[in-house]
Amino acid sequence: MTSAGFNVTSSLTLVGFSSLSGHSSLLFFVFLLLYLFLLFSDSLVIYIICSQRALHRPMFAFVASFLLNSLTASTTIYPKLLSDLLLSGAGLVQVSRTLCLCQGFFVTILGAASFMLLSAMAFDRYLSICHPMHYAVLVTPAKVVLMLLFCWMLPSILVVVTTLLASRLPLCRAQLNRVYCDLYSLVSLSCGGAEAQLSGIYSVLFTAVIVFPATFLLFSYARILFICLWRSRSFSSKALHTCLPHLLVFFNYTISIFLDLLLRRLQSNRESDSSLITSFLILVPTVLNPVVYGLKLKEVFTHVKRLLSCRRDS
Repeated sequence: MTSAGFNVTSSLTLVGFSSLSGHSSLLFFVFLLLYLFLLFSDSLVIYIICSQRALHRPMFAFVASFLLNSLTASTTIYPKLLSDLLLSGAGLVQVSRTLCLCQGFFVTILGAASFMLLSAMAFDRYLSICHPMHYAVLVTPAKVVLMLLFCWMLPSILVVVTTLLASRLPLCRAQLNRVYCDLYSLVSLSCGGAEAQLSGIYSVLFTAVIVFPATFLLFSYARILFICLWRSRSFSSKALHTCLPHLLVFFNYTISIFLDLLLRRLQSNRESDSSLITSFLILVPTVLNPVVYGLKLKEVFTHVKRLLSCRRDS
């Protein structure tokens, strides 16, 4: 049913994989294996951090929370993606607008929370390295809990408002050239008007949840680097070694978002290119997280190796 040229249908079509329909079986097994790997690796690192009292420290609390956030984000995408590949053969996928809004809501919150958590890790490392004498007073368990709640609550508040506005927008089109739903793409289907402009204002506010934490993160690590230049080589090596995993994950997410923005900016009509980049944006950040933290954090890697060797021996 249409009114004044507006599409008010409650059904949307995802066309992200339509040009790759001949490879649906291969795509299904690739995504399935990657999702199983994510479930195992993220859960393993989280279990080790929670079960080892030696790792009950603020830095590892932030790492476990970040991996839990990443695992939850993967769960909002992969099961639906696998179901679409299995049932539609990587063709056109019909999805209700309500379900699309729900997926976009959680994907957006968890994506923003990732940057907030990374900035919290940077702040923790900054206090630990630059103010070691006051670290125990400044970073207490209660303050860690408050920081974690803030990292999830601020994006949630902004995204709730954005989602409510997006749900009221009239649509001119019903096709998303994506393999999953996100709020930005949903808003781009609208016909504009005052509500779209108001939604754009909240989109700017939401962007602040990514830009400001990223700026704060870079400032914190720049300060750490400056301090390390004036300290002993052993101190600098240890400090930079603890910061390296967080920086790798940060640049991993930043590059993925840059590619996503570039894709939207170019407004490419070639579905195969769009699907390829979208797949990259889904896979790389989430797959690398447990690998980086499991291998590059010495304390975690030691327990991972010990746990896996015990199971192999038994």
